Amino acid sequence: MRKLKQNNKLIVNDVTKIFSQRILLSRKYFKAVNKVSLEMDLDIPEVFSLVGESGSGKTTLANLILNIIEPDEGDIFFKGRDITKVKSKKDKMAFMKDVQPVFQDPFESFDPMKKVEVFLYETVSNFEIARRRSQVEAIIEKALGMVGLSFNEVKGKYPGEFSGGQLQRIAIARSLAVGPSILIADEPVSMLDASLRISIVNLFKALKEQQNLSVLYITHDLATAYYVSDRIGVMLRGNLVEVGKAKEILDEPLHPYTQFLKQSVLEPDPDKKKLDILQKQEISATEVGEYQKEGCKFSGRCPKAMDICREKEPGYYEPPGKGMIVKCFLYEPSWKNNETK
Repeated sequence: MRKLKQNNKLIVNDVTKIFSQRILLSRKYFKAVNKVSLEMDLDIPEVFSLVGESGSGKTTLANLILNIIEPDEGDIFFKGRDITKVKSKKDKMAFMKDVQPVFQDPFESFDPMKKVEVFLYETVSNFEIARRRSQVEAIIEKALGMVGLSFNEVKGKYPGEFSGGQLQRIAIARSLAVGPSILIADEPVSMLDASLRISIVNLFKALKEQQNLSVLYITHDLATAYYVSDRIGVMLRGNLVEVGKAKEILDEPLHPYTQFLKQSVLEPDPDKKKLDILQKQEISATEVGEYQKEGCKFSGRCPKAMDICREKEPGYYEPPGKGMIVKCFLYEPSWKNNETK
């Protein structure tokens, strides 16, 4: 386990989460997240994207970071504190204020029978950010302004009176109203029309640049990840298999799985259509089998797989001059040296 430099950071350190799923008459156990480590320095705002097929462990990792579920192994630190040790109501509220979620379906985030402004009032009041109505409204107005809306545009209206894109903006404003340090955005544009996705993606870029806000952006859509991200992490069956700057990851991907994802995208533009190969909703028996597979989880589909890939889990390697970390035996120094002899 590496030495931790905590400070004003989000640190995920060797985190594992084990789930089970019934397949026919038996119950199968698999590591939905397997020894994942990542770090975000909140003093250097960035959009860090986690990409991969549905069922790769992205949402599970998001729920671990949000402290919705606890890891079976490993540690998650936020601003120097182990989040699994946050137990008191006061400490939980402080953590929730700092780390705010943005969920996939904005319509599920709101009660259709309640006016939208009620949710905004309740959020500010629950976190005790302001007491006077005028102060609460000023906070709401500011938060809505950050997402390109005004209080007058939402006042008196129900969720069903807004488009999906508008309602997602309001959901983001609700998160911004409490003054978070980071947003955990889990597939925030996947339920929106292609024409609306770019506006939400641009919003995350603007929040980073104008509000110094960090965003962990979780998506199966490599196109929007490329467009919005400073860094990208690629997940495969619970494993973080490649991490690097967005341009390097997309221009010259190292891991065969990342190369496969790149080939699945027609255009690196969130307005353009892509293949549906990444967007599946259920974890099939075959996929559970991949989770349980010895060695690299991609070895059964990888055109470059070697015998060792099927027998042993690779470590993390940093190829010289690449500025990336990759979990693949193709970049293991001793193997590369043997290859050149």
